[in-house]
Amino acid sequence: MMQPRILVVDDEPQIQRFLRPALTAAGFDVETASTVAEAKRLAATRAPALIVLDLGLPDGDGKDVIETVRAFSAVPIIVLSARDQEVEKIAALDLGANDYVEKPFGIGELLARIRVALRQADSAPVTAGKRAFGSIELDIEHRRITVGGEEVHLTPKEFDLFCLLAANADRVVTHRHALTAIWGAAHQDDVQYLRVVVGQLRGKLERDPKAPTHLLSEPGVGYRLVE
Repeated sequence: MMQPRILVVDDEPQIQRFLRPALTAAGFDVETASTVAEAKRLAATRAPALIVLDLGLPDGDGKDVIETVRAFSAVPIIVLSARDQEVEKIAALDLGANDYVEKPFGIGELLARIRVALRQADSAPVTAGKRAFGSIELDIEHRRITVGGEEVHLTPKEFDLFCLLAANADRVVTHRHALTAIWGAAHQDDVQYLRVVVGQLRGKLERDPKAPTHLLSEPGVGYRLVE
């Protein structure tokens, strides 16, 4: 039986060192991120069952992660933060967080809240781990893409970008959003990076890369993946 994957987003190494073995011992597969950009990318590409999220991150506010993730996923989000002001809690919950645990915290309480959130998620409708876009089939869990039943090899950046577009299917993903999520905030204006990888994806996935039917451009804005 596959272990539920938990994404821990916290820039404090001691928190990551404490939570990883504790969550692993409790039967979870653990991934970690320490920035807003990395959290957005992993949330879009690694299909976590739950996210434990700190709000104070070096490249921005964790609430931005909540807002972005809620645009494409109902994955449970538990905020784990030293910010104890009521206004911060309300803002995080209003944006879509499921729960809020203050630091310092007890691992027993956190695990109990995780179990509750996962039970609630299990009782709600879930989206299948596979998505089809014409003859293109994406299997996020196994990091696999096929075209017409034949597996296609993608580079890590190509796969992550396709997953990001798939998570926002039929919605425009802006250049800046994609660049920040895949390459990091330092490259948010390097549109050429994006053009190159989109061109590579079209060459591998589209029947006619010069007249794409799935990976569409929104000139001057971004890209959209249509089903």
